[in-house]
Amino acid sequence: MNTNQENRVVVTGLGAITCLGNSVDEFWNGLKAGQSGIREISLVSPEGFPCRVSGEIQEFDASDYMDRKEARRMARFSQFAVVAAHQAVQDSRLNFDNEDRDRIGVLMGTGSGGLPETDQQAEIRVKRGVSRMSPYYIPMMLVNMASANISHAFNLTGYTNTCVTACAASTQSIGEAAEVIRRGMADVIVTGGTEAGICEIGMGGFSTMRALSTWDGDPSLASRPFDNARDGFAPAEGSGVLILENLQHAKARKAKIYAEIGGWGVSSDAYHLVQPHPEGSGAAKAMKRALQNASISAKDIDYINAHGTSTPINDASETRAIKAVFGEQAYNIPISSTKSMVGHSLGASGSLEAIACIKSITDKVLHPTINQVEADPECDLDYIPNEARSSEIKIALSNSFGFGGQNACLVLQKYE
Repeated sequence: MNTNQENRVVVTGLGAITCLGNSVDEFWNGLKAGQSGIREISLVSPEGFPCRVSGEIQEFDASDYMDRKEARRMARFSQFAVVAAHQAVQDSRLNFDNEDRDRIGVLMGTGSGGLPETDQQAEIRVKRGVSRMSPYYIPMMLVNMASANISHAFNLTGYTNTCVTACAASTQSIGEAAEVIRRGMADVIVTGGTEAGICEIGMGGFSTMRALSTWDGDPSLASRPFDNARDGFAPAEGSGVLILENLQHAKARKAKIYAEIGGWGVSSDAYHLVQPHPEGSGAAKAMKRALQNASISAKDIDYINAHGTSTPINDASETRAIKAVFGEQAYNIPISSTKSMVGHSLGASGSLEAIACIKSITDKVLHPTINQVEADPECDLDYIPNEARSSEIKIALSNSFGFGGQNACLVLQKYE
């Protein structure tokens, strides 16, 4: 556990755009209640797709936070990120006019950037010709533009970067952001992740890969991590943003401190393009490295927020990885999957799960894994089935495992 005051990194602001609501409170209250945000898909016609559900953002208007003209020049994933960043900055009570903006950076994660905009502009090119394509298409679709647009929105001129490691992107972005602060390159980093990839080309690609749920009943039952009937993930979108600060900087301005970034770890399976290693060896390495980086042992972990995608291979592999790291103690650690309620928002998922961990620490409540109906013999740990649980949590581990076998894990701990 890091006790060096100069190297400690804390969380002072949170923002979230999710299918459970467009604020951290709505998101967290929905999770605690075991409420699903998965509905019948509407951003694309479900005809022709085996998956008919999604975790779509409802009642979202970017112009509440920015000029309508400016909003039209941003891809949907950037809009989510900028709005969530506004929430997080407001929550942190940072006044940038009183700060050195060269010491404030942005580091966001995303998987696919402006995929719907690519889909749309490709259709325009085919039907109407290249001359009718939007001149803003390129700056809309580039994956770095969430970070760029946040920097522009707040005139932040410090360290800026983007993590593009598929489903591990925002977890890795938070870890990298903490490292940037520890290296002395910034005092504050706006970090997290964003994704808005629900479109025909995205749905088509995941469908032919057979990664998506084909559930045809009540949409709220489609995402069922670790359950024996799970058959794929529910695609989702959204954004989570955290304000990270050097502890001394946060204390100097008397900031509210939610939690501390204890450590992080990354690894590669070096195994398969999209499937995790069946024994979870890469995932286990990332977890072990996160514990080492945080200078803690396996016995110190009070809760694990699982990657828990609801795919048959991933959930079993993650269970094996947890057992490999924690041994018999694995059966005593409460584990839950946020994705059971909000689906899989790919590059944004880790940021939302980090927020869930932080709220678990501050509120002493663990949200459930819903839709636990039939036990899978291969997934036999404590997944907090169906109902939230009161518990004092000092240290949480958040797991994110991406396509390409890229893994990232984050240790979040109670600030003391």
